[in-house]
Amino acid sequence: MILTVFSNADVSEDEDDFTDQLSLQSSEMNPCNTNDELRFQEIVPLKAATVIGAEDPTEATNWNVLIGKTLNDKYGCPSLTPMVHPIPNENYQYNENPNSDRHQNQSSRYKLMASKKMVGVFLSVWIKRELLNKYDISGVKVCSVACGIMGYLGNKGSVSVSMSIGGTSFCFIAAHLASGEKKGDEGRRNHQVSEIFRRTSFPRLPEDGDRVHPLTILGHDRIFWFGDLNYRLYLEDKSARQLIKEQDWSGLQKFDQLGRELESGGVFQGWKEGNIEFAPTYKYSSYNCNRYSGGIPSRAGEKQRTPAWCDRILWYGKGVRQLSYFRSESKFSDHRPVSALFSTPIGVKHENAGCPTTPTTLVTKTPRKIVSHLA
Repeated sequence: MILTVFSNADVSEDEDDFTDQLSLQSSEMNPCNTNDELRFQEIVPLKAATVIGAEDPTEATNWNVLIGKTLNDKYGCPSLTPMVHPIPNENYQYNENPNSDRHQNQSSRYKLMASKKMVGVFLSVWIKRELLNKYDISGVKVCSVACGIMGYLGNKGSVSVSMSIGGTSFCFIAAHLASGEKKGDEGRRNHQVSEIFRRTSFPRLPEDGDRVHPLTILGHDRIFWFGDLNYRLYLEDKSARQLIKEQDWSGLQKFDQLGRELESGGVFQGWKEGNIEFAPTYKYSSYNCNRYSGGIPSRAGEKQRTPAWCDRILWYGKGVRQLSYFRSESKFSDHRPVSALFSTPIGVKHENAGCPTTPTTLVTKTPRKIVSHLA
């Protein structure tokens, strides 16, 4: 997943207005404005060698090169900020180095802040370069939690990025949860969510100094959780397909497993999701196909799967406002990617210790069509 964070400065030009607009775009694929987080699922085949073997940084590095090139070629300048010297591993974290950074690719519009890969799950967080000078960005850390086979292999699980912008802490979690539409499979997904909450940590580092940064997911001010969460429908296949044919999204949502979890205050107690006004994102028959897999009559060798909204974007924290939530029609997978744009206030720290923290607004977004740009 790519996360882009940008300042929406044109929201108010009034110097007396103490509210900046920071936007967070969270999507499973699409580079726009300023803070982008790109989340990719299964960027490597989920076979024994990749699940059990040592992590190969090649795929993550290649994706970061392509993402940076796309962001800066299409939305900024052609030079690629962090890739002058390719990232040596999949756990890239931004380290503030004013002397070296000042002389390297100042024309690049976007800066890679953090990147983390675990088997096939990949998260990449980018920020508009101008914000590095405007805001104090600190505590950039990454974490992965493997909770797949036997509860500890990386075919399922999460990768997370923690960072503070001004006086507000952010956490971004890209997750791939257990599949399956049999009765009780939702319990496995709930258990993995609980494990991710329990095992994700961002320990203090010597370079943190006297700054206090969150140690756990729920310790952050603003949290965004996205990915192939794999929650299905409590509905038989024929009825689900009829509601899809009628484009009755509200009727279909009554049977959505994740929706019920959010309503009942289960593993995602207090979390929110925007209104879903698009068709289920899974499972399509094949690449470059607009037909859901299975159904009657089914095709030979095709898996019978009830369509569902497997791909989701959730958030937690005060002041978060979702501006858009939609799916895109990229056909590189049997899923369709989803995107969201958020606006949220952040606290701006003044250099004078006696000055209070001033509220500001951050806009975050998840890129929508980056895959097609990278193709």
